[in-house]
Amino acid sequence: MRVIKDGRAVADDWQHLDDQTPLGPGPCTVSAKRWLAERDALSGRAAAVGVRLSGGDDVAAIAADCASLGLVVVEFPALADGRGFSLARLLRERYGYRGELRACGQFIRDQVFFLSRVGVDAFQCGENDDPADILSALQEFSVKYQACTDQPQPLYRQHRRGG
Repeated sequence: MRVIKDGRAVADDWQHLDDQTPLGPGPCTVSAKRWLAERDALSGRAAAVGVRLSGGDDVAAIAADCASLGLVVVEFPALADGRGFSLARLLRERYGYRGELRACGQFIRDQVFFLSRVGVDAFQCGENDDPADILSALQEFSVKYQACTDQPQPLYRQHRRGG
């Protein structure tokens, strides 16, 4: 699977496990439900562990663990489900998550730039997605008027030089 990260397409080195699959030796992600049930065992692993969040998950339940998570995947189960935007922004702004924050699932090109504004810094490409298309969507707007995680002050409050 391909992932867009740091402005380029890279291979996905993470295993994304369901709740019944035993852990392998490498880095893996688990559901928020599994993380909460097996937190002590998972946080003691030598390999990195990440958490997958869906719109119905309570992000506050994993907030205390943010510093130890190597990856948080925000799942978009349907195009009409925008709760992932809120999850991403909460993770970055309220809970101070600084690791990789990845969007996966049913997001579209038109949402990529706006997902980056709320803190998503990686995008898991679907089977039919063109990584070049996602990369170009990240550069589509040159000016950002509103404040967000990537620009804390709105444009009108930024210091202007010259005159």
